[in-house]
This record gives sequence, structure tokens and C-alpha cells, in this order.
Amino acid sequence: MPPSKSVVCKSVEFLWIIDGLERFDSPGKGRGLRVTRAFKVGELLFSCPAYTHVLSVRERGCYCEFCFTRKEGLARCGKCRKAFYCNAKCQKADWAMHKLECSAMMAFGENWCPSEMTRLVARILAKKKTQKERCGSEKILPVGEMQSHVEDVDNDKREMNEADIAGLHRFYSKHVEFPDHKDLLTLFSQVACNGFTIEDDELSHLGTAVYPDVALVNHSCLPSVIVTYNGTLAEVRAVQDMKTGDEVLISYIDLLYPTDDRNNRLRESYYFTCDCQECKSKSQVRVRKRSDPIEPEVINNMVRYARKTIREFRAVKTPPSELLEICQQSLEEMGAVFEDSNVYMLHMMYQAMGVCLYMQDVDGAIRYGEKILKPYGKIYPPYSLNVSSMYLKLGRLYMGMERHSLGVKSLKKAMAIMEVAHGKDHHYLTELRKEITQK
Repeated sequence: MPPSKSVVCKSVEFLWIIDGLERFDSPGKGRGLRVTRAFKVGELLFSCPAYTHVLSVRERGCYCEFCFTRKEGLARCGKCRKAFYCNAKCQKADWAMHKLECSAMMAFGENWCPSEMTRLVARILAKKKTQKERCGSEKILPVGEMQSHVEDVDNDKREMNEADIAGLHRFYSKHVEFPDHKDLLTLFSQVACNGFTIEDDELSHLGTAVYPDVALVNHSCLPSVIVTYNGTLAEVRAVQDMKTGDEVLISYIDLLYPTDDRNNRLRESYYFTCDCQECKSKSQVRVRKRSDPIEPEVINNMVRYARKTIREFRAVKTPPSELLEICQQSLEEMGAVFEDSNVYMLHMMYQAMGVCLYMQDVDGAIRYGEKILKPYGKIYPPYSLNVSSMYLKLGRLYMGMERHSLGVKSLKKAMAIMEVAHGKDHHYLTELRKEITQK
């Protein structure tokens, strides 16, 4: 893999430039980003610091609020006792953002409950107030110019935004100055369309951030780059060889699902339909091969059942044992028509694996994971984090069960993907090499 090229920034008539890249009008897509030189697979196109970020409340105590480093022995904030930091340096660097919440968390106690979106918007407003110049995450797109689609927001989303705005006023009025209601609605819509979820090596949610320059990158179901995170720094690397003039494209959504499902998700969340080559060649629903072919109506009914089950599963709140039973029942129902490699079957197997992990049923988790892996490798594009994370989970489960050879084999396959997606020097790779050599 060629060495990563560092990002060079130059001020030219108050404009910022990222070496090797340029902003342009992408046909049919609007604003976009393209390369001005060739990039090889695994090469770093650019990195982007977060304009602002927020650690998930669930991860407090495990990760530093400022740099997202995971370590034991983090130091608590001496006032609220809720936030944790690597050291005094991280705590001091985060104070401008943490002070927005510190006293409120003490005052409200258990009733302090703003959404992660609200917390992020509060930080954006605070930063806009104190920072008058563009920062390192706005070299080619100022945060205020991010697309909002506020005019396309439906009633349900508008109600959610209104609830978040109410939370903003309730929990942040002491430290944040608010613009008028219309501007707040626009800002919440901007964050909904352009916010990025920061995930760990197994794709567990750590927090949310805004990266204006990365938000300029358009979507494709055949992405040319991938975004990974080094702490709170977003890094964009090529997953295809790119030649001068190629557009920089990422996937906004999980690529597991059929074309119609992907486009439904894109319309719901980002207000457009994808017409990439992958979408033009519509993916087929994998069904069981029988001497008497399954009728199209039966297949369509089962697809509707699968979609309904997935929606309901996401919304249901029941004990883990009951969740596992829902997974097993739906897999049995769908399995009468669909192959095990069918994407809807894979989705429910993945959910079942997650429930097994939560219940500490390692054998069950391994059983579902092994069924998932081979189809994942065929469905997802090369260097997919969905595939590497599955290898990681299985590898660590094998190692925990003292199935060392299987564990090492799985972890090495994860490492091969991650060296391209994260870069060979990423701390995840350093930790993974230690896992592989441990006895």
C-alpha cells in the first residue's frame, strides 16, 4: 500500500483547499468531491477533525469525552461526576463543550435526558458563537452550507425535531443563545442529514459528530472510499483504485439490502433515489430451490412479512429471551421460502447473534455468526467494515472459547480488511496484532 499522503491546506483568497481533491458540481447530485490525482486502494485521501462531537451517554466511563480514547482509570469531572477524561489536558480541552451540560446534569439529576441530536446541536450553536473563522473541518464546505432538506421533512420528523428543540430550551438555556425557531429547525435538519455516527472496530455506536467537508461526499451503493475514525478524527480512504477526475463516493446506508429497500431508506433519510450501476441491476431475492418453483406471489408476501418483522423488531421492547424467540420464529417462517443467504434471513440472524451475545450465550452467537459470514463476503463490497466486524466478533469469541486456531484465522481476515479501511498504523490494528499473538 502506498504511504498515506498528508493533507495540505492553503489559503487562497480566503478559500481553503485539500491537496488531491476539488469540489465540483456532480451531474444529477449537486455538490460533490472528486480527485485531482490518482489514489490507490488503501490510500488516505484526506482526514477531517470533527467540527464538534458528542460521546454517547451509554459509553461514559469507558471512553474519554474529549478524544474518545478507551482506557481504564479515566478521571471523573469533579463537579458533575458524570463525564470522564484521560487526564487534565483532555478535560481542559473539552470544558467549552462540557460546561454546556455539567451544571444542568447536576440540577436535573436523573431527569437530564436530552437526545444525542440535541446535545450535538447545542455544541454547534456554542461553537458558532465563539468561533468566527472557518476551522479545520470546513476547508471546502462551511458548516452553515450543509444541505438541510428542511422543506422535505415530513410531519413525523418535524414532530421529533420539535421535541428535540423543546429539550434544547429545557436543558441548555443557561449557556446557549438560540436563533429563531425557523433557523433551529433548519439546523436540526442539517444535522439529521449530515451527522456521522462514530463507531468502534465492531461497529458499536460510540457517539455522533459533524464533519462538514466529509458531508460534501455523495452516495453510491458502489463506494470508492470508506470513512473510518481515529478517535474523533474522520479518515477517508480509497477502497477502489481511483484515477484523476473520479468522484469521491461513500455509502450512506447499510448495503446488505435489495435495491428497493436501499432506495426506500435513502428517500426516507436523505430525500433522493440512487441510480448507480448497482441499483440499475436490481438484486434478486434469494429463495429456496425446489422441484416445483415457488410462486411469485408467495415470494412477495414473504418479502412483505420480512420487512414488517424487521420494522417491528426495531421498535419492540421486551426481555432478551423474548427477542431471541422472535428471531427464531421469523427465521423459521422465512426459511420455508428464503435461502439462508437471503438478506432478510441474514438480518434476523445478525439480530439473533446480538441477543445471544447480550445473554452471554457464546455457542449461540458463534452458530449464527458462522451462518452469516460467507454470504456477507459475497454481498458486501470489498473492504467492508460489516465483514471485518463480523470476523472480529467471531475471532474474539473463538479465542474466548480457547479455539485458538479458528480465532487467529478469523482475526487475520479482519486485519486484512482493516489495514485498507483504517490504515496499517491505526491503534485498532496495533491492538489486533497483540490479540493474534496472545496465547
